[in-house]
Amino acid sequence: MKYDVANRLIWLKGEILNVNSAKINVLSPTSQFGLNVFEGIPCYWNDKNKQLYAFRLDDHYTRLKKSARLLQIDCPFTQEDMKKALIDVVKANEYYENISVRQTLFVDGFGSWGADGPVEMFVAPIPKGRMSKEYNKKGLNACITSWRRISDVNLSPRIKCGANYINSRMGQREALRNGYDTCIFLNEFGKISEGPGSCFFMIKNGELITPQLTDSVLESITRDSVIRIAKEILGIKVIERSIDRTELYACDEALLCGSAMEVTPVISVDKYLVGNGEAGALTEKIHKLYLDIATGEEKEFISWVTPIY
Repeated sequence: MKYDVANRLIWLKGEILNVNSAKINVLSPTSQFGLNVFEGIPCYWNDKNKQLYAFRLDDHYTRLKKSARLLQIDCPFTQEDMKKALIDVVKANEYYENISVRQTLFVDGFGSWGADGPVEMFVAPIPKGRMSKEYNKKGLNACITSWRRISDVNLSPRIKCGANYINSRMGQREALRNGYDTCIFLNEFGKISEGPGSCFFMIKNGELITPQLTDSVLESITRDSVIRIAKEILGIKVIERSIDRTELYACDEALLCGSAMEVTPVISVDKYLVGNGEAGALTEKIHKLYLDIATGEEKEFISWVTPIY
């Protein structure tokens, strides 16, 4: 790492700048209303290969463009433009460690919440060890938050936009205030949805169970990765169905997953221990395989990683 975090370089509007020199108009729709779409792209350092790998990069860009289309903002950047910006700024910072890269399309200018442009982009990498506490814990004590997850009839969780994360904030702040590490949301029908910025899985009788995408769940790339690891490598049966709250209290293992969260065990829910209150064996196995793939060690999944250097 060439620069400390407070002085790292980011890519903004075609330039690579010190983060303190990167300016956005305070009256822009992105500043006032959260009118932006983004991806958090994990990149993993393989010390043996001396290579940094971006995980499922093309899938992240496909989802970013879908979010922009659903929010009705025009993306002026090609997929190659976005990839080049990420690679250029990571190289400029000389990162040789695990990082997360926030790549954001935002509505600039002086428009209102109804504006569709002008659309600009920034790309901001950060070492994974400097991220929020819940993303660096070995096990999470969770609660069911009193706040309900947004749904497709009000503010679709399918769109990965900045404004959506205020919903996650409300649940997360409630959890922290009450002494928990994180929360789990119910959807409008009282079924399990997801965590703040993370998807939920439980393990029961050797089966991996997760809410359906129509249960107010983000179309998560990590969720898809966990499902494919379970099916294709471990040969585990995966069930996508609605889940009742009390099922969490009696499951064998539970986990939250996401680009920042990776695969993190949930060790209690509402003070009910999950299993024996420690990381479950299957959860740990899935996490190890996820990291092996993300660092380019699993040759069958080498197409999932993009070398930076």
